[in-house]
Amino acid sequence: MQTVSLFDAKTHLSRLIDQIASGTEEEIVISRNGKPVARVLPIKADISRRIGLARGEFEVPDDIDRHNAEVAALFQGQP
Repeated sequence: MQTVSLFDAKTHLSRLIDQIASGTEEEIVISRNGKPVARVLPIKADISRRIGLARGEFEVPDDIDRHNAEVAALFQGQP
């Protein structure tokens, strides 16, 4: 666990985040006037399941692109 001052945290935030993201540091404590006030921790989320999450939940019709020209015209302000 690394402890840094608020000033150093502001100055080197990118480096501190890189340390957390890479696993070099598991926790960084930020202090103000010598007293701890915040902790920076990595997010333990499994984002690998996001891709393909809805696979098999719905069927894409063969003519899904049928209305593309109409939609594009509406976005361009054409009737």
